[in-house]
Amino acid sequence: MQEQSEHEQEVAELIVESLNLEDISATDIEPEEPLFGDGLGLDSIDALELALAITQKYSVQLTADDANIQGVFGSLRSLSAYISEKTA
Repeated sequence: MQEQSEHEQEVAELIVESLNLEDISATDIEPEEPLFGDGLGLDSIDALELALAITQKYSVQLTADDANIQGVFGSLRSLSAYISEKTA
């Protein structure tokens, strides 16, 4: 298992809390594991809820019309990096 950075841990906690994931803890989310499909198994509704939680916590807008949105939501690591980039 790859180790999460401090920011990745924070984002993982936000994912677990905002999506009410009962069977998984933030530390269980692999940084490079896909968030959707065969990875963590999130769906499009989860993406909307997570985008709202990120906007509320970090004031970062994630929109479906962003050409890179699939890459941003690709993994915990890519999502965390995107948030860090936008809040720097």
